[in-house]
Amino acid sequence: MITHGNMDSEQRVRLYYERVDAGDVTGLVGLFAPDAVYHRPGYDPLVGWAQLESFYREHRVIKEGVHTLSTILVHENGAAVHGTFEGTLYDERSVSLRFADFFTFSESGTFRSRDTFFFAPMV
Repeated sequence: MITHGNMDSEQRVRLYYERVDAGDVTGLVGLFAPDAVYHRPGYDPLVGWAQLESFYREHRVIKEGVHTLSTILVHENGAAVHGTFEGTLYDERSVSLRFADFFTFSESGTFRSRDTFFFAPMV
């Protein structure tokens, strides 16, 4: 198990989804390194705390919902997550989808990067 301070990597990943689902933008942004990079389909890369906060407060199309994690694999300085999300968009449409996230960790244990993938018919 990889530990950074008083929180191991798996706990930090789980805490991220708890904070997203609770709408705790300040708390979730604080889990990232100041210069972290987030790649999400349909968006330019989000770099740093200001862009992450702007995304979660102003640009994220999801109004509310719940992440259910089925798999978390932690290895050295990274973690892979697979799960489902069910929620409501700001236009009131319901959404239910599978996702995969890949995190890398800084020396201090904060997230250095996050890459998100959604399971959706494309080809």
